[in-house]
Amino acid sequence: MSGDPIRVGVLGAAGRMGRAVADAVTAADGMVLVAAVDPSAPGSRVCDVEVVADIRDLVEAGVDVVVDFTVAEASRVNLGVLASAGVHAVVGTSGLDETDIGELRAAFTSSNCLIAPNFAIGAVLMMRFAELAAPWFETAEIIEVHHDGKVDAPSGTAIATAERMAAASADWAPDPTTRVVMAGARGAAGPADIRIHSLRMRGAVADQEVVLGTDGQTLTIRHDTIDRGSFMPGVVLAVRRIAGIPGLTVGLDVLLGI
Repeated sequence: MSGDPIRVGVLGAAGRMGRAVADAVTAADGMVLVAAVDPSAPGSRVCDVEVVADIRDLVEAGVDVVVDFTVAEASRVNLGVLASAGVHAVVGTSGLDETDIGELRAAFTSSNCLIAPNFAIGAVLMMRFAELAAPWFETAEIIEVHHDGKVDAPSGTAIATAERMAAASADWAPDPTTRVVMAGARGAAGPADIRIHSLRMRGAVADQEVVLGTDGQTLTIRHDTIDRGSFMPGVVLAVRRIAGIPGLTVGLDVLLGI
């Protein structure tokens, strides 16, 4: 980009995460917020940028990178538009499945896309630590807590954590439960039958706890998000680096070198 500031657009700009991203971009060196899209709030302003309803207006603003923290239904449409326009995308939307990933991998050929289950660097490390611990334990369960505005469960972070743990070890003990008194008491059966429990609580932002057990010991790996600002260093890092990671990338790991 020849030393020019990175021109950034934000999707879902009127939401809490969208506004946090806009603030972080505005405060960061070497980037500038030039466009904001949110069909629910056209005409409002975010960081002195007028919010528009149509993503095509964002593309016409000449953005280099778009940050998307919307919902899966919207992302499926938005990311197709960005790929066709050759615009890089940094995506924090949860609910995108393997079919979506495959389609996005095929679509992003002239620009790049990074999708992260979680942009908090501590959460990325938590997932990595759980993956490293998995081969040394026979039982594990995941408890994730999110605010009461989150519409999907389990969280993308919890699913990604279970997938990584399942890939790291095939030696998991079977669930000993033979009688379920209340349906759902054992949570959802994730990869390798690792149980995932989702809590939706007012006052929470995002927390996750991985509890692993073996003979005579348990290990608890926990990450707590106190404020949405915790996600912003990861978002800013992804915006800075997205131009240099070709195609589709899932997770912040490659940017952190882990």
